[in-house]
Amino acid sequence: MLVQPSVTIGLVAFGSGVLLTAGAARWIIVRHLRKVRAAERRARAAERMAEIGAMTGGLAHEIKNPLSTIGLNAQLLAETIEETPIAEEEKGRLIRRISSLRREVERLRGILTDFLRFAGDLKLERVPTDLNEVVRDLIDFFLPQAESQGVRIRESLHGAPLMADLDVPHLKQALLNLMLNGVQAMAGTDATRARELILRTEGTLDAERNPEVRLHVIDTGLGIASDRLDRVFEPYFTTKAGGSGLGLPTARRLVEAHGGRLDVHSDPGAGTDFTIILPALGGVRVLPQS
Repeated sequence: MLVQPSVTIGLVAFGSGVLLTAGAARWIIVRHLRKVRAAERRARAAERMAEIGAMTGGLAHEIKNPLSTIGLNAQLLAETIEETPIAEEEKGRLIRRISSLRREVERLRGILTDFLRFAGDLKLERVPTDLNEVVRDLIDFFLPQAESQGVRIRESLHGAPLMADLDVPHLKQALLNLMLNGVQAMAGTDATRARELILRTEGTLDAERNPEVRLHVIDTGLGIASDRLDRVFEPYFTTKAGGSGLGLPTARRLVEAHGGRLDVHSDPGAGTDFTIILPALGGVRVLPQS
């Protein structure tokens, strides 16, 4: 009898008694191995980034120490020159040079402080807190600085407590960065233009009907151009002279560490609204904004 040639298809048992062809089984195994290798690469990359972060943080600390010494010695040198019997014109020239040196030292120290705050480890100690109280405390603290810049602070706080699990010092740092940013945004506006920093809180529901709390920091500055709006949270991106470019990225990192997000909306020529959005504390009734 003539036997027709045939192709034998191997079947492989795969999980829960499912039979797959050998080719399909190999494809599944290869895909799984690729995922494992990709996960290993990500883990190694994360480990390298952690090592780099630790190294740069240590380097920043090492730089801050001699900067403090330079600043102190510049101050002592200025005092010595003041007491030195030399011509007033020469004395004034030397004092101006030393003053410039001291300003640069302080600028570098500020950049390093911002970097350490941005790159450092975050260890949150969250407790149930009324967001309205956090805002009131920071307004009292920031009011003299705002007034010195000709900025009026206006608050519009929700009529009921807005409870959330907050690390108050870290959230205050995020809010302070946003308030400083708002004041700086109004620094170059026309003197006839109202300079207001508006802080508004509200209780809302997200898309899944979960309660959340919101804190708006609104300035009446010139706004942010659309081609720059997507970059405001990039480290070291800044449009302000002397800015470190880390204030807004740090604020976003602190908010995200709370399980929230930081949004921005801007109308060029009208102002900007940075909004901190956080989960409301479970079991607390969040009332609609009046």
